[in-house]
Amino acid sequence: MTAQLVALSWDAHDPAALARFWAGVLRWESADDPRGGVALLPPDDTGFRIRFQPTEAEKIGQNQIHFDLTSASPDAQQATVDRALALGGRHIDIGQGPDEGHVVLADPEGNEFCVIEYGNKFLAECGFIGALSCDGSQKVGYFWSAALEWPLVWDQDEETAIRSPHGGPKITWGGPPLAPKKGKNRLHFDLAPPAGGDQEAEIERLLALGATRIDIGQGDAEWAVLADPDGNEFCVLPW
Repeated sequence: MTAQLVALSWDAHDPAALARFWAGVLRWESADDPRGGVALLPPDDTGFRIRFQPTEAEKIGQNQIHFDLTSASPDAQQATVDRALALGGRHIDIGQGPDEGHVVLADPEGNEFCVIEYGNKFLAECGFIGALSCDGSQKVGYFWSAALEWPLVWDQDEETAIRSPHGGPKITWGGPPLAPKKGKNRLHFDLAPPAGGDQEAEIERLLALGATRIDIGQGDAEWAVLADPDGNEFCVLPW
């Protein structure tokens, strides 16, 4: 069976503090992560945990992945913004126009996210995390659709999106122009084969789909580090 998306892993200078921020924004419960660090567990159909791991690397430029958070009403959008600001977030300007309906914020470590306006039809069927919005090519959208066996739910003008058949957020790629990659991404996907699955067989399948093996200094770690066709790192865990 195909590997599962089991976690979105996040590099953080202070994993515990960043986990507290996002637990407050998302209203998810925190838990010890089996691989160390801190994790947040979804209370809904999101389908993956969020894992926070320590790093000393500085953030350079905008992240390749950010959250699009949905709003059930105009008041709910404002409540999410207010909650994030009270927890240590801030407003940021990434070039959005004054007439944009969404609000762009950053968490305490500068990671961007958007609070989407009420009535957004594209995310209407999704939960509070409406999308993992990614900078990426059409080719990489096709890769991840095949890798996860999630159907394409959007494929137009080189923009793509996929969504699990079980629900949860969409994963979207905005198409060109792509921002130049500046070092290791701060957020990456963790995949794992289903219980009893063969990690090496899954790695070979992903390589055949267009992934490449990369070395980020992981040494003899039990997980493998690969890159998708756009060069974005992801891990394949043994379980």
